Amino acid sequence: MTATASLRPLGATGIEVSRVTLGGAPLGSMPENFGHEVAEADAVALVRAVLESGIRTIDTSNGYSEGRSERRIGLAIAAAGGLPPDVVVITKTDPRGSDYSGDRVRRSLAESAERLGIGLLPLVHLHDPEFHDFADLTARGGAIDALVTARERGEIGHIGLAGGDVNVMRRYLDLGVFEVLLVHNRWTLVDRSAGPLLDRAAELGVGVVNAAVLGGGILADESGRSTSYGYRPASRRTLEAISRMRETCRRWDATLGQAAIRFSTRDERFASTIVGISRPQRIQQTLDAAALDRPQEFWDELESLLPGTADWLDHPVHR
Repeated sequence: MTATASLRPLGATGIEVSRVTLGGAPLGSMPENFGHEVAEADAVALVRAVLESGIRTIDTSNGYSEGRSERRIGLAIAAAGGLPPDVVVITKTDPRGSDYSGDRVRRSLAESAERLGIGLLPLVHLHDPEFHDFADLTARGGAIDALVTARERGEIGHIGLAGGDVNVMRRYLDLGVFEVLLVHNRWTLVDRSAGPLLDRAAELGVGVVNAAVLGGGILADESGRSTSYGYRPASRRTLEAISRMRETCRRWDATLGQAAIRFSTRDERFASTIVGISRPQRIQQTLDAAALDRPQEFWDELESLLPGTADWLDHPVHR
């Protein structure tokens, strides 16, 4: 029996999402990022458990482990007898290296639909465009044109924008064609790079989801051994702030990981918070963290430890 979940609107798309979204990156097995292998059978079992939980949204990408994440999600959906009507699977395009042409985007959409086996893809993000040439992606017949055309033809439901560098993301968001924005690592307990970008999304009526709220794992590490934030070495001041935040959380009978997840889910600007999960026991733990109940004093204390802008991943440009 599927658990009852409270769903929230995702901008003006008409899509409803749960407060927590399963992040599908670990499901394809990315030990270089997550520190452990995930076998296919374990990934399929995890997704089937999610389908019976309060998590009703799944986020993946064509490019995660060369499509293994999508394929394993598709296997789980098939094994469950189909996708429950209240579950939404969101994916992203993949250029397969440097080819972010319109043709490649069309192939990416076809590959995702085949692997997931869900027919119409309800929402597809343009993924990590900051690593490619803006003029190429925005050219007539290019990647964005292909996504817009696919939406107009009813081949996909809606299009979103998912990436890192907030200043590059702002250029794409200002095009006015994207309905959803996914930010990662840039609105967390220790980094607020995305502030102006979130303001712009609100002006445009764009729905927003927040990903990588654990900073690549460092905010879930109770040992203090992790030293990388957002896939790069963390600054000394960021590491010091994380250490102090960890101690603060312990005094309030919480973990830093719980606080990092709840920091995002308590922000009403985010329709959903994406959390990577690869072990079944983490499903309920994540849902519990998303509902963590601590007084404002707790959050004020953590806020006082926020590193300055020089230690954030990006220095946002206000326009």
